[in-house]
Formats: sequence, structure tokens, C-alpha cells
Amino acid sequence: MRGHLLCEASAIVVLVAGLTFLPASPAAAGEPRLAAPAGDGMVLQRDAPVPIRGWAKAGAPVAVTFAGATLATRADAGGAWSVTLPARPAGGPFDLTVAAGGEHLLVADVLVGDVWLCSGQSNMEWAVAWAADAAAEIAAANDPRIRHFKMPRAWAERPLAAQPGGAWRPALPPDVGAFTAVGYYFARSLRPHVDVPIGLLDATWGGSRIEPWMSARALALDEAAMQRILAAEEDWAKDVRARLRARVGALPDRDGGLVDGRPLWADPDLDDASWAPIEVPARWEEAGFEGMDGVAWYRTVFELSAGEARSGVRISLGTIDDSDVAWVNGHEVGRTTLAWNQPRVYAVPPACLHEGPNVLAVRVEDTGGGGGIWGSKELLFVEGARRRPLAGAWRFRLGVVTVSLDFHKTEVPTMIFNAMVHPLQSYPVAGVLWYQGESNAGGADAFAYRRLFPALIADWRAGWGRRDLPFLWVQLAGYMPAASEPAESSWAVLRESQTAALALPRTAQAIAIDIGDADDIHPANKQEVGRRLALAARKVAYGQDVVHSGPSYRRHEVRDGRVVIAFDHAGSGLVARGDASGSLQGFAVAGADRRFVWAEAAVAGDTVQVWSDRVREPVAVRYSWADNPAGANLYNREGLPAGPFRTDGW
Repeated sequence: MRGHLLCEASAIVVLVAGLTFLPASPAAAGEPRLAAPAGDGMVLQRDAPVPIRGWAKAGAPVAVTFAGATLATRADAGGAWSVTLPARPAGGPFDLTVAAGGEHLLVADVLVGDVWLCSGQSNMEWAVAWAADAAAEIAAANDPRIRHFKMPRAWAERPLAAQPGGAWRPALPPDVGAFTAVGYYFARSLRPHVDVPIGLLDATWGGSRIEPWMSARALALDEAAMQRILAAEEDWAKDVRARLRARVGALPDRDGGLVDGRPLWADPDLDDASWAPIEVPARWEEAGFEGMDGVAWYRTVFELSAGEARSGVRISLGTIDDSDVAWVNGHEVGRTTLAWNQPRVYAVPPACLHEGPNVLAVRVEDTGGGGGIWGSKELLFVEGARRRPLAGAWRFRLGVVTVSLDFHKTEVPTMIFNAMVHPLQSYPVAGVLWYQGESNAGGADAFAYRRLFPALIADWRAGWGRRDLPFLWVQLAGYMPAASEPAESSWAVLRESQTAALALPRTAQAIAIDIGDADDIHPANKQEVGRRLALAARKVAYGQDVVHSGPSYRRHEVRDGRVVIAFDHAGSGLVARGDASGSLQGFAVAGADRRFVWAEAAVAGDTVQVWSDRVREPVAVRYSWADNPAGANLYNREGLPAGPFRTDGW
């Protein structure tokens, strides 16, 4: 995993030289196959012609039958074929059959309803199993008319016509844990108000910037520019491999610490003086091992009193990317497999402990992207009669080293679009749900987003052939410590850039500043995010008369030392949530000197008045202008929060 934003999985890597590419077909065997995302359990978009593509034996006649209608075509010289199903209303289940060259393919349990593309980085990728109340939510899932198709992570240097892999799964306990949580809770909230099947196309990659999700056309990159990008990427990859080999030397391919199942490097009597020092927590990439995957061992020592040794202790190792096994004094005390974002807390019984120094050894295995013991220092501790930190200098030794550079594709323009968006653009959708921006929220990137984001929306709409395609997104949630004084914030600028895209028709955003987490860039409450997106969809995509947004800044004027602000989307009235006195938090005001101070604010009818005794002649107001605007409490009576804004252009 790279940075704190990236979810873990291996990417399908497809390198091509031409403009389009179909993966190798089974045409030689004469076996018909459909191009993803078509397959058993699929959801087709209602009221729209739906192209169905696939492969068969070269030149073979192909007949596709669906809902009583048969369409005929012939496979080309490469075995590829395509038909277009006529538009149908919602319904099903149906069977779809393909007859080609004497062979037959049955695609069962096909529904017709609304298909929503769920895309972006890790907060959209975040699965139900990782979000709040996971066990209860999974057990309660019981709507097989909500279905999910997970696109495998992939990148390509040129646009692909199709991408292999993936399967449709219903929203039932065996499968729903792997759904995008935001997408699932969106569909669950929407279904009572839009009684049709809902398909979720999950095309996400944690840690990705916006540029990799954009086409060369959207980025105004000509062929020469693309060649420069590809050449720079090749040079970067060579340089990373060279640096890693210079740091590591010969790459070990066998774990000397684990021999025939025996953890030799967990032995408390092992002399680890020759092991390298490493600061914990930190990912391997941050410690100078960029591009490294595989296995590494960590060791440290902690002291216990006699009483603590007799009572047992608790060890917290923070988050480990991806898998780990932990030993204390040579005794295994816990293990976790493939849970890069899950904090490890292991109970250590008295039988494993003794008074004085105790040896802790951890074997970490990374399957792709970044790796290591990472996250907050506060999550690294041993706790007995008192808590003592484990963060700091540990001993470190490599077990197995492999090199993977796929993680960098999340930063390279067009790479993800080519493999994960372009192949879907022949598959009609009802709209797009987008949750991305954290990786672009630094410095000047945050302001540049207001140019890139509308360009992405317009280009995706063009790719699907629908200028009015509904496009909904989640504004970045609150994150990082709350500011004690008003300050500049690149996250606030990124949110402002997101809001600017509302100038495009048939768009909406779900505000999430109030349901973030200061300590976790992946807030657990995905239920409310999905509910707010569903409200936006009901308004924008389905034309229902609902309040779909919290208050948004419309205009302001200065009266007698106070700034009076009017809002759109006030619903049935403005309220100061959680404050019986009506006092509003989160407002700051500045005079001509541009120095912002916290302000008093209160609802006054259908407006908000803002003032400060420290600013006699106010010029500008900001609201929720912070990385984490904790405490901001302007809502409408429908319970939706006001969006961050500023009246200045400073």
C-alpha cells in the first residue's frame, strides 16, 4: 500500500501498443464468451439499448437471445462480435443465451434496472466489511435485487476495449461484505423510493489521484505528450529498481526466519545486533524500500514488572500492511491475514511473559503496493498496569523481497481510465457516484482540481454518450486535528473545487464534513454517506421532490458591523444543530487586514448573521474552512449540514 490512502489488492497489468485491445479470446476453442461486465446475475440498464460484446470462433454465426428476442451477427476474423439489445423496462430475472458455431452459453438470472458506476479512491473502495457495524450489516443484508460487480484493479498505457475479470454478486450475507460500502448503502437507501433492481459497478483504486482516471483527451494530452509520460514512467521504474537493489543487494527469495514452519527469528535468544534499525511506524517505502513487496521481520524489547508478567498484558501493533504473525519470547500471540487497515491488538498471557525485558518479534508479509507497520504512533503500545509506547527504533531484517511498481500507476495520467473506465463506456449506466480527492488535496493541486474535475465529468459523459448523465460525488470528510485558530487549509480548497463543479447540470454532492474522523482518513460511517447520495440521486436523477442538500452559500452583505448571509437549500429552515441557544460554530470573520478570527454567529430567520467584537468592519466570512471543521453546526431542519464556503478570493 502506498501512502495512507491506498487499499490493498494486486492489479491486473495490461500493456498495449495500439489504441484498443480485447483480451485474448477463447475463439480457437470455439467457446463463446461475454466481455465483462456481462455475466450471470448482471443488471442491465433499463430504457436504454445495451450492447453485448463477446468472442466466438472466428467467422462463426452468433445468435443472442434475450427476453424472447433473438439478434444475429457473425464473429469477425479475431473472434469478436457485438449485438445491441433493445431498450426494455425494468424487470427480470431473465436468461440470455448465446449460440455460436455449434456451442452455447447460458447467462442466468439477468435483471433490468438501474446501473450506477461507483468510482474513485479508497473511501469508495472501502468495503462493507471494513465499515461501521459490519457484522450486523452483513447479517441483515437481504436484497438480491441489489447487485455488485467489482472491477479488478488494472492499468494500461492505451485505452482498452475490454477488460477481463469480475463477477456479479447479490446483496446477501455471503457476498455483501465485499461490496463498496458507499455504493451499497446508497442502493439500500434508494431502493424503497425507486423500486427497480440496482447494479453497482465498482471501479475503484485506493490512493489514486484524479489524473489517472482521466482520458488523454480530457487532459489535452497529444501523442507526443503521452510518449513523454510513458518514457518518464519507464525511467522511473528503472530508477526504483536500481535504488532498491543498491539498498538491499541481492534480493532474497527464501525467508530465512521461517524454516519448516519454525520461527527462527522469533527466538528471544537470537543475536539481532546485525539487524538494521528502522523507525516504527513507517511503511517500507518511507524507510527507503520503495517498490518492495515480500516479507520482513521486526524485533523490539519491552520491560514488565513482576506483577504485569503475572497478570498478562495487551499488545497493540497498530495497522500492518498486509499480514502479520507476532511472537513474545518465542511464543506466538496473534496473527492477522490480509487486513492492511485493521489495527492489531493481541492479548499476551502470563505463560509467555516474565519480569524484566521481553522480546517481541513480528513477521510482516506484504502482497502488493506498500508494506510494513504503519499508522498512528498512538496505536503502538504494550499495556499492563500502565501503558508504555512501542513506537521508535526497532530491529529490521528482510526475509523475501520482490519488486512491484503497480502502486505508482495511481499517479500517472490516463493509466486507470484506460483499463477501468474506457472498457465500461459501452455499458449504459444510470449515473456516476464519485468519491475521490484526498490524493489531490495538497498545496496547489487542491486548486487545480477545479479545472480537472469538471473536465473529467464532461469527458465521462461524452464517453457514455450522455451529456446529461447524473454525476454525484462525496465532498471530502473532515480529517486531521481540528484547528485551534482559523487557518489556511488545502483540504478546504479541494472541497471548494469540488463544489465549483455544481455549475454543471445534473450534478450534486453529499457533504461529509460532519461524519469524518480526525484520526482516520477512512471514516467508518458509510451508511450516512450512502443515504445522502441517495437523496441527491432522488432529486437529480429521478426528479423527486426531496430536500437533497444542506444549506449552501448564495450571497452576503454587511450591515452595521455584521455579515448577513443568505443560503440556498435551506429546506424548511436553518438550525444550529446541538445548541439550544441557537449559537453557531465554525464561522470566522476578517477585516481588510485579511486576518481571520473566530466569530459569533446565529440564525436570523432565513439568514445567518456573523460578527466579532475584534473585527469592527468585517470584509469576509469563512465557514468550515479547515481540514477538519469539528463543531461546525449549521444544518437545515432536514438534518443535512451546510457546505463549507468562503466569501473572499484570497
